Amino acid sequence: MGHVEVGHVSHALPDGRVLLDDASFRVGDGVTAALVGPNGAGKTTLLRLVSGDLAPQDGTVAHSGGLGVMRQFIGNVRDESSVHDLLLSVAPPRVREAAAVVEAAELAMMERDDEPTQLRYANALAGWGDAGGYEIEVLWDACCVAALGVPYDACRWRETRTLSGGEQKRLALEALLRGPDEVLLLDEPDNYLDVPGKQWLEERLRETAKTVLVVSHDRELLDRCADRIVTVEGGRVWIHGGRFSTYAAARRDRNERLEELRRRWDEEHAKLKELVNTLKVKATVNDGFASRYRAAQTRLRKFEEAGPPETPPRDQSLKMRLRGGRTGKRAVICEDLELTGLMRSFGEEVWFGERVAVLGSNGSGKSHFLRLLAAVAEVLPRGAVPVRPVAHTGVARLGARVVPGLFAQTHARPDLAGRTPCEIVMTEHARLRNDAMNALARYELQFCAEQPFETLSGGQQARLQILLLELGGATLLLLDEPTDNLDLASAEALQEGLESYEGTVLAVTHDRWFARSFDRFLVFGADGSVYESSEPVWDEARVARPR
Repeated sequence: MGHVEVGHVSHALPDGRVLLDDASFRVGDGVTAALVGPNGAGKTTLLRLVSGDLAPQDGTVAHSGGLGVMRQFIGNVRDESSVHDLLLSVAPPRVREAAAVVEAAELAMMERDDEPTQLRYANALAGWGDAGGYEIEVLWDACCVAALGVPYDACRWRETRTLSGGEQKRLALEALLRGPDEVLLLDEPDNYLDVPGKQWLEERLRETAKTVLVVSHDRELLDRCADRIVTVEGGRVWIHGGRFSTYAAARRDRNERLEELRRRWDEEHAKLKELVNTLKVKATVNDGFASRYRAAQTRLRKFEEAGPPETPPRDQSLKMRLRGGRTGKRAVICEDLELTGLMRSFGEEVWFGERVAVLGSNGSGKSHFLRLLAAVAEVLPRGAVPVRPVAHTGVARLGARVVPGLFAQTHARPDLAGRTPCEIVMTEHARLRNDAMNALARYELQFCAEQPFETLSGGQQARLQILLLELGGATLLLLDEPTDNLDLASAEALQEGLESYEGTVLAVTHDRWFARSFDRFLVFGADGSVYESSEPVWDEARVARPR
C-alpha cells in the first residue's frame, strides 16, 4: 500500500511571491484526503511537487507505492492525441517508457525494413511485454468498455478531442482506479462529469483501498468521500481530521484560536518591551539594575527570535456586482427547436428574472443550447467575442433588450491568450489602471493581475470571465458549469451575486449544491426529450418523463 508525506516544503513563484511556507502533512495508507483552498493558493503546485513535476525549493516530499496522476487538463484535450495517448498518459512510468521505444521502432520500420530495424522492433515489443504492456492493454479494454461502451481495439486511435469532457475524465479515472498504482493524485477529477458520473466517482473513492489525494471544489463530493481535509491558505497547510460537513466550523474555531494566540503574544511582547525600557531607565541611575536590564533584553530577544504564532489566514472578500438590467418580459423564446442530431424538437419560454438550471447527462446538447442562444443575439456585451452559428431547426430568439453573456465551460478564450487580467479589463472596458485594479480586487484577482491569462489557475480564469460579464452589461447570463473551477468562497459569492442580479440566468450545472438555488429546471433527457421539472433531475434515466 502507499502513503504521501510532505515535510516543511516551501515554494516561491518566479515573481518572488511565497506560495507555500513550511507546509507539512501526511496522507496515510488507504486514506482519501481532499486538498482544498482558495483559487491560486497552490493546490495544483502542491500536487506537482508530490508527483515530481516540480522539485521543492526547500523541504522534502516522499511517497510509497506506485504513483498515478490525473492532471487538471484532462477533460479539455483538444489536440490530435488519441485514446491510446490519453490512457498512456496515466499509465505507470515503465509502461510509458516502453511505449515510447515501441513507437520509435515502428517509425523506423516505416522508413526502412532491414534486418537491424526488424530486430530493434522485436526488442521493443519484448520490452513492452516486460514492462507489463500486454497486461495493461487488457486493463484498458475493460476501461474503454466501462467508459465508452466499446473495446480498446475499436477506439484506440480515436482522437481524444472527439470525446466529451466527461468521457475523457471517466476514461482516465477508470484507468487510474483499476490500475496498479497504490497512490493517486487527482486534480479536479469531477470537472466535466455529469451527476451520475460524480456519484460513480464518489462510490469508487469510498470503496477503493488506494491512498488518494484529491483536489475538488464540489461540496457534495467532498462531504461524501473525503476522510480528512487538507487546507492550503495563506501559504500554510493545516488538516481537518473530520468530514466536510464539519469543516466550516472547524476552520472558524481554528482561526479564532490563532487570533487569541496572536493577541496573547502581542500583549506579552508589549509587556517585555515595556519592562526593558523601564529597566533601561533605572539602570542609567542605579547600577544595581544593570543585570536585570541585561536579562530582560535577553528574554525579549529570545521571545522575538521564536516569533509570533501563525497569523490567521485572511478570509476572501469577493464582491460580484452582477447588475444586469430590465428587458422584455420574455427573455428567451424557443419554438419547435431542435439541435441537429442532439434532441427532439421542443418549445420553451424563459421570463425576465427567472433562474433556470439546465440539467442532463453529458452529450445531451446543454452546452450547444447555451451557445445557440448566444449565437442568435443581435447585441453582445462589451468585449464579447461573437459565437459561431449552431446547427438547428425551428426558432430560438431573444426578447427585447436581452444581451446574452456566455460563460464558457472550457475557458476557451483565444482572444484573451497572452494578455493579463489588468490589460484585458483596461482594453475591453475602457478602464483606467486604478479602476481596473479595483475591479480585479473585488474578485480577488489583484495578485495575478499581471500574469498572462493562460497561466492563471482554472478558478482565477473563471472569476475573470464572470467579472467580464459584469463589466460587459449582460442582461441574460448563460453560464456553462460556472462553479467547476471556483473555490468554495467564490462559488458562494457567485450564488449571492446571482440572487441580486437584475436579469435572467440560464446555467448548465452538475453542481448539486449550486442547483438548489434555482427556480426551475430544464432537463435534457438521454432519449432526446427536453422537459421542465420543478425539482432537480440528476439520474435522468430513472425518472419517468412527462409525455
